[in-house]
Amino acid sequence: MSKVARRKSRENAIIILYQRDLLEKKISEIIESNSLAGKEYDEFTLKLVNGVEKYKKRIDSMIKDVVKNWSLERIAIIDRNILRVAIYEMLYEDDIPLKVSVDEAIEIAKSLGQKEDTPKFINGVLGKILNNLNE
Repeated sequence: MSKVARRKSRENAIIILYQRDLLEKKISEIIESNSLAGKEYDEFTLKLVNGVEKYKKRIDSMIKDVVKNWSLERIAIIDRNILRVAIYEMLYEDDIPLKVSVDEAIEIAKSLGQKEDTPKFINGVLGKILNNLNE
């Protein structure tokens, strides 16, 4: 899978997770609804979405550990899900270098992020998590 295709898969996964948080629906319902509207998802997108869903408690706990004075709910929904996808990759996708997961999250934050400083925020959080993983 090309770098461009992988980035599109990550973006699709983030959007599905965003819809889940916003609409408070099950992942399967969102995917089915989007499929009925003509949207198809590749294997990597579904792997990311299902992986984040499976390990969400651990991933969210890691985010909470590094954003000490913020609740998870204070983080913009899209930003929260950019972090979740990147952290899932960092923990469970051994074939993806950690730096690639971080860099991809920052690039996606530039296009999907809610605020101008979203890429800096994503970089800061993932940088702290990366340091924790390397210890």
